[in-house]
Amino acid sequence: MAEKKKICVIGAGLGGLSAAIWLAGQGHSVDVYEKNTYPGGKAAEINKSGFRFDAGPSLLTMPFVLEELFYDSGEKLNEFVTLKKLETVCRYFYKDGTVINAYSNVDRFAGELQNKTKDTASSVLEYLKYCGRIYDLTSELFLRKSFSEANTFLNFKALKTLLNIKNIDAFRSMHEANKSFFKDEKSVQLFDRYATYNGSNPFKTPATLNIIQHVEYNLGAYIPLKGIYSITESLFQLAAKKGVSFYFNSNVEQIIHENKNVKGIKVNGEEKFYDILVSNSDVKFTYETLLKDTKSKVYKKYKRAESSSSALVFYWGVKGNFNELEIHNILFSENYKKEFEQLFEMNKCPDDPTIYIYISSKYNESDAPAGYENWFVMINAPYNTNQNWENEISKIRKLIIKRINDYLKIDIEEKIVFEETMSPADIESNTNSTRGSIYGISSNTKFAAFMRQQNKSREYKKLYFCGGSAHPGGGIPLVLLSGKITSELINKYEL
Repeated sequence: MAEKKKICVIGAGLGGLSAAIWLAGQGHSVDVYEKNTYPGGKAAEINKSGFRFDAGPSLLTMPFVLEELFYDSGEKLNEFVTLKKLETVCRYFYKDGTVINAYSNVDRFAGELQNKTKDTASSVLEYLKYCGRIYDLTSELFLRKSFSEANTFLNFKALKTLLNIKNIDAFRSMHEANKSFFKDEKSVQLFDRYATYNGSNPFKTPATLNIIQHVEYNLGAYIPLKGIYSITESLFQLAAKKGVSFYFNSNVEQIIHENKNVKGIKVNGEEKFYDILVSNSDVKFTYETLLKDTKSKVYKKYKRAESSSSALVFYWGVKGNFNELEIHNILFSENYKKEFEQLFEMNKCPDDPTIYIYISSKYNESDAPAGYENWFVMINAPYNTNQNWENEISKIRKLIIKRINDYLKIDIEEKIVFEETMSPADIESNTNSTRGSIYGISSNTKFAAFMRQQNKSREYKKLYFCGGSAHPGGGIPLVLLSGKITSELINKYEL
């Protein structure tokens, strides 16, 4: 290969780990600096009082992205992580007592919706085919390529996508598209929920995002047998094996630059110099805090852009085993439109929030003591604007307890033996995510995908970006792809 470069990666989130592995595989010397004492960023874990919780992500889709990373590194994923395809992707609970099992077998899932709603199995199957068509048209262009490169758009696949722009359904909202397929509000609400996978509003986000449903049902939803954090651990092990050096408890305070040319970093008061910098930190945080450049056009654009939603999470150790619940569960609110209006337009926690419950001890018994379960209980929350989160936590906890009791006909509070919480303010503090938003900017406009920070900086030489706030977006497979795209751009422009 060409000249070996000395590269700094700021942040050991999954995007940073991915970039480090790809770059080390190209023969570069890679150092990763992480403010926390552990890798993973939002994909962390909590181990307390005999309970283990995945702190953030709880599901893996597109496992082939992870497999590619290991394969191209000369390793086999199954020697690091064992993945299991979920038979039931999620169990949905509605106020009227309806319970819908979203089976991974699409025919069985379609039959379930036909039995539980006013919709037909054929409408479900046709809908999933429609989602698949959008994915086929967009995945190569939108997920695997850099938007800053002219050759991304000057090829047959890109031309095919652009000529079929109507078929990627960019001019309707997700909700409008879903309403056109289904008669029953329960079905519409179920599929509208997928906008939350990138922190957006289904009543505003373009229907192009219905590719998420294709990914989850047609391609499959998976769980690592030792929890999502085992993915973090496996990537960390692979990176170390490839020669990547890690510096934990190392808070990068500043990116050193001169005449728009980055030179290195200031970390724990010490200056260190590198040929190339990759920021796995939040884009706005990078410009505002690390570059200290609030006059940048990119910074100003990000300051104006709407942030994605955040989350309010309760980690509960619960006495008992609850067969009425699956690994993944949703307790829907009654008025979904109002819920998203309160989240995005009023910037407040919903009065009637949809509740997500993830119980990893149902497949990994060691995550909780015998006779107990570990409940990850979450609602979508507004991004942090210095709300009184102590008051919000108290208020939302009461709402969650009441909803669980009403929907499941149990008294859950007396069974909670361990509790910890995470607010948007905590997310912001722990991960440097601007306002505690989980996915950077929201996708609540038709052109939001093009507004994300590109992986190669247009303003600073030798500076690159990866992670959930950069292209192609948030979620495990996409942040892994962001690391790969970044390494490809460095290979193209810096060698």
